[in-house]
Amino acid sequence: MKPVIAIVGRPNVGKSTLFNRMTKTRDAIVADFAGLTRDRHYGDGQHGEHTFIVVDTGGFEPDSTTGIVKEMARQTRQAVAEADAVIFVTDIRSGVSGQDQDIARYLRSVSKKVFLAVNKAEGMVDSPHLAEFHELGIGEPHPVSAAHGQGLRSLLDAVLEGFPPDKEQGPTPEGAPIRLAVAGRPNVGKSTLINTWLGEERLVAFDQPGTTRDAISVPFERNGQKFELIDTAGLRRKGKVFEAVEKFSVVKTLQAIADADVVLLLLDATQGVTDQDAHIAGYILESGRAVVLAVNKWDAVDAYQREMLQRSIEQRLVFLKFASLTHISALKRQGLAPVWKAIAEAHASAVKKMSTPVLTRLLQEAVAFQAPKRAGAFRPKLRYAHQGGMKPPLIVIHGNSLEHVTDVYKRYLEGRFRAHFKLVGTPLRIEMRSSKNPFKDKS
Repeated sequence: MKPVIAIVGRPNVGKSTLFNRMTKTRDAIVADFAGLTRDRHYGDGQHGEHTFIVVDTGGFEPDSTTGIVKEMARQTRQAVAEADAVIFVTDIRSGVSGQDQDIARYLRSVSKKVFLAVNKAEGMVDSPHLAEFHELGIGEPHPVSAAHGQGLRSLLDAVLEGFPPDKEQGPTPEGAPIRLAVAGRPNVGKSTLINTWLGEERLVAFDQPGTTRDAISVPFERNGQKFELIDTAGLRRKGKVFEAVEKFSVVKTLQAIADADVVLLLLDATQGVTDQDAHIAGYILESGRAVVLAVNKWDAVDAYQREMLQRSIEQRLVFLKFASLTHISALKRQGLAPVWKAIAEAHASAVKKMSTPVLTRLLQEAVAFQAPKRAGAFRPKLRYAHQGGMKPPLIVIHGNSLEHVTDVYKRYLEGRFRAHFKLVGTPLRIEMRSSKNPFKDKS
């Protein structure tokens, strides 16, 4: 299971900049004034053979008792509670403050692995100012520059030491259950659907968002195929995760998605596609999971609402157009058979074996039909392809000047590969590897 790393510290020390650097994104808003980040913010990171979940938090004032600052402090405590390791960010240019002392005192009391990052230390690796940070009692200070990426490698080496590296996912072993995660917003009907499949009230289903607090695993068998059904706690809208009882919901859901073989993303026909649905769908895509879309409560909407919902799915979930779309009513047991068929197709596509000769032939046919665009004096030459992994399928293409291949052309190739191998319900990743010119550095 992916380790969870929480980033904490007082306002304006560079936590969001560090988050963006670790996730290689610009998801967290960064500006030069305090208090910009208020809610917890989740992202995926990778370092060497490790992948992990990063949690960005707002400025932490442990002893605050009023207003938004109190809620921000509660959010941060929840992030620390669900984390496997904590990075405590300080600022070398302003030194150790009283607020740093308060945060350090709190972190020493929570029995977590805590690592001290002294930010904005570009050009100050050997500065005597580093010595004063020992007084926080957190351990060895790690000088970093989140803005420039300096010192980040050694910091992450220390943080991830002791966590097992990721294993490349292969096909599900013979007889092993397929891990099926049911994900979606709160109150969309996830527990009701699983109870319908099981034929019993195995999970608590109640007409109030957030009844499920944790990811619950239930064994299940259908037509001789074993499954492990994972009912995930509903992901809250941003800013709605204040209750202490929900502190594990979001991270458990993200971990359940990352560990699943197939994710069934449940949408609510009466609510349409929301920002939160798109957020969960984006995380499923980033994790490379096979996915099936199911619109629940289909019986509760009229023809006009159905048409508007269809348009909404096409517009807001366009990046999941490879996924099967089914319409169901979990309560009335309607439309469930097509869901199982779509799940089987998605899992089969995610573990499909593609031979090198066939991939190379398809590649050559695609290039003959439409060559990649010339980049200056060079035109990329795509020579051969082979499969580089499963879950999701990875196709590695070798050739020359492949760094100039455009994203549009990659999507064109993806379409050709998908059509031939009938890949449905799984992301397909294409990696370009250019051959090295042995004479490049020789005069």
